[in-house]
Amino acid sequence: MTTDPALLSATELLSLYRAKKLSPVEATKAALARIARHDGRFNAFCLVDEDAALKSAKASEARWQKGEPIGRVDGVTATVKDLLLTKGWPTLRGSRAIRRDQAWDEDAPCVARLREQGAVLLGKTTTPEFGWKGVTDSPRTGITRNPWNTERTPGGSSGGAAVAAACGFGALHLGTDGGGSIRIPASFTGIFGLKQTYGRVPAHPLSPFGTVAHVGPMTRTVADGALMLNVLALPDERDWYALPYDGTDYTKDLEAGVKGLKIAWSPTLSGNRVDPEVAALTAEAARLFADELGATLEETDLKFENVGEVFVKHWFPGAANALSAYSPEQKKAMDPGLVEIAEAGARIGLMDYLAAVKAREGFGVMMNRFHKRYDLLLTPMMPLPAFQAGVEVPPEDEGGRWTDWSPFSYPFNLTQQPAASVPCGFTKAGLPVGLQIVGARYAETAVLKAARAYEKARPFVMPSL
Repeated sequence: MTTDPALLSATELLSLYRAKKLSPVEATKAALARIARHDGRFNAFCLVDEDAALKSAKASEARWQKGEPIGRVDGVTATVKDLLLTKGWPTLRGSRAIRRDQAWDEDAPCVARLREQGAVLLGKTTTPEFGWKGVTDSPRTGITRNPWNTERTPGGSSGGAAVAAACGFGALHLGTDGGGSIRIPASFTGIFGLKQTYGRVPAHPLSPFGTVAHVGPMTRTVADGALMLNVLALPDERDWYALPYDGTDYTKDLEAGVKGLKIAWSPTLSGNRVDPEVAALTAEAARLFADELGATLEETDLKFENVGEVFVKHWFPGAANALSAYSPEQKKAMDPGLVEIAEAGARIGLMDYLAAVKAREGFGVMMNRFHKRYDLLLTPMMPLPAFQAGVEVPPEDEGGRWTDWSPFSYPFNLTQQPAASVPCGFTKAGLPVGLQIVGARYAETAVLKAARAYEKARPFVMPSL
């Protein structure tokens, strides 16, 4: 176990608090010191509130001293993506168009649950404007950088949360995922990220991008992700789409493994081009499930026909919706790419949109049937490693959009299935690569068990700062 409290997992912190070998104040001070020392290079945070964090940590310390923690994550350090409402802190969404000087008097459900369960909120993490793209830079907060190579992007849109997780800037991190925004940066930074079944984690206000948008955990370990999901899945009446709360303990039987499961491996998912190093690393990771973990593995030619076009017809109108309340003058200060896709989304006709909705329904039925045969699906998380920071697309793909280089992520936003990214090695240039684990709808437990089995066989590695 590390001697730096900032690098301890949430489960380790809680064990030490319980044994009275560590205080939440010590853990919080260590995380804040690490942020102060290192975040100038990475730009993971748009707000750090040391006073509030220490006040919260001291209250937690007093509860632990009396042996009366108030919840599952009492005293555990956490961060909030700056798309999520947080009482007392502005939620500026990476945009100059949002006024800071307004009442910030409400917590989003996920933030409220963390706070009620005793988490110590450190601050807010960076996002591209309104979370519109798969990298993290914005007119308001600038460029967020990858801790493995600061010339590279950490991905997005939950890039700040991913960097915070990788660097030990807190143990638990709230991300959002509308087309891969948890899993893309998890892959690019070498952490664990989970997009749960749509509706499993209540949301408010609902995303302008609609029912492709999820809230989920980003952590350094699978156990921490499961613990965090226990908190985030607690009910909130403000989300009309939320699934009925069923009381599942996602940490239970986490060590059960995958022996006997039937797992599909799709190396290209509809014939997508994959970088050779990424292809080799993810194929090796997939084989491990059969060679070492006791599952049956079959390669599949699963295909989502025209899925990129279908997703664009959901995502671009969502951008138009997000910008509909802003004036032409305000839009001039926005990310030009966001304005471009919003304008494109506004031009998509109603019948075209409804045809995309119908195609989406077909994908969902296809995957329901697929999971009658297979317990899980494995794919590369990303077809390429992290590329240059500060651009929407790799230079060789100039002229495209972020959706062109993330074809493995957004199909499962359309189908609303749980999907996770686990680190599965490094390129020769030292950049992390992720393996995607996809489960049937409502089968988060299967995804988590598989992720933990892989993590146990191939422990994750974090950057040395």
